Amino acid sequence: MKKKKCIAMLLAGGQGTRLFALTNSVAKPAVSFGAKYRIIDFPLSNCTNSGIDTVGVLTQYQPLILNEYVGNGEPWDLDRSYGGVHTLPPYQAKHGGEWYKGTANAIYQNLHFLNEYDSEHVLILSGDHIYKMDYSKMLAEHIAHDADCTIAVIDVPADEASRFGIMDYAKDKHITSFEEKPKNPKSNHASMGIYIFKKDVLVRELIADEADKSSVNDFGKNVIPKMLAAKCKMYAYQFDGYWKDVGTVTSLWEANMDLLGDKPVLDLDDSLFKIYSRNQPLPPSYIGETGKFINSIMTTGCEIYGTVINSVIGEGVTVKEGAVIENSIVMQGTVIGRNVKISYGMIDENVVINDDAVIGDEQSSKDKIALIGREDVVEKSAVIRSGEIVERSAK
Repeated sequence: MKKKKCIAMLLAGGQGTRLFALTNSVAKPAVSFGAKYRIIDFPLSNCTNSGIDTVGVLTQYQPLILNEYVGNGEPWDLDRSYGGVHTLPPYQAKHGGEWYKGTANAIYQNLHFLNEYDSEHVLILSGDHIYKMDYSKMLAEHIAHDADCTIAVIDVPADEASRFGIMDYAKDKHITSFEEKPKNPKSNHASMGIYIFKKDVLVRELIADEADKSSVNDFGKNVIPKMLAAKCKMYAYQFDGYWKDVGTVTSLWEANMDLLGDKPVLDLDDSLFKIYSRNQPLPPSYIGETGKFINSIMTTGCEIYGTVINSVIGEGVTVKEGAVIENSIVMQGTVIGRNVKISYGMIDENVVINDDAVIGDEQSSKDKIALIGREDVVEKSAVIRSGEIVERSAK
């Protein structure tokens, strides 16, 4: 078979504990976003738009819904006879098996996949970020520099820098220092968790990292600093577009809100760089005579008889008469009863909220989102306070 220029390895096994009820039964990359998408749609679509046709999706925590969603990769044009998309869970080998211990160990356990689809370069991605990025531009810089490793970088506010891997680099983008989540950051150049390696370099470094018993087998904590100390050729790729780490309820709410308005911060209607998704065949949405839909977005199969303001409404949602939803996210298949009031709320998939319930507070804020977990039922006239989390497993 012809050698591929670059294949991608997509780390999608994270538990997403800071999303609380949203990830009780689904992996973080499978969480709904923006009315008709899931988080994993973004890196998969980026690969398609970048000409990368071979993607290994490394799963671990609660993989069922994610595996079903990715399927054969057809929505992203990744259903290929040679290449395409492959889900890669931890597996039992002849001499034993184990869960992925860290980001580097996850790739190490799948060296067989790298060898099967032999490529010159390997792109490593995280499955929990919202962004549009043409990886082919990063790959071109990586090749031009003859780099061992290229790291995508975005400048973040100084007060947030300690949450990221932070680096310094020279005018030619050669990386001079890297520190994972420093207490006193030297710059605001943050790693996006997107790396391109020469394949032979990656294999060499992963084997060495696995042999180091003191390592926690993480790219940011171990592999990258060791390569820098060894004077490997490492370069930064500066990214200036929209990028959001949606690892918290607040950040996920913010990213959804970035889709609203006449000039949204994140434009998903760009025909030249589409974000693809696997959607159900549903009838068109309907706004009844009593319905109002203001500065909001929805997709197919919805029935709106109440008032929706500044909100994101997923597939097949019903909002009954007298209900008012403001500054909120309602995910697919949910039913909102009569005279329900929701303010600064996030309602997961297939929830039933019975009549007259009150969720959140119109005087609240993005930092106190009321969260209702997947397939939960909120009783008639119930009151769910701002910042409260309701989840089935807690009952």
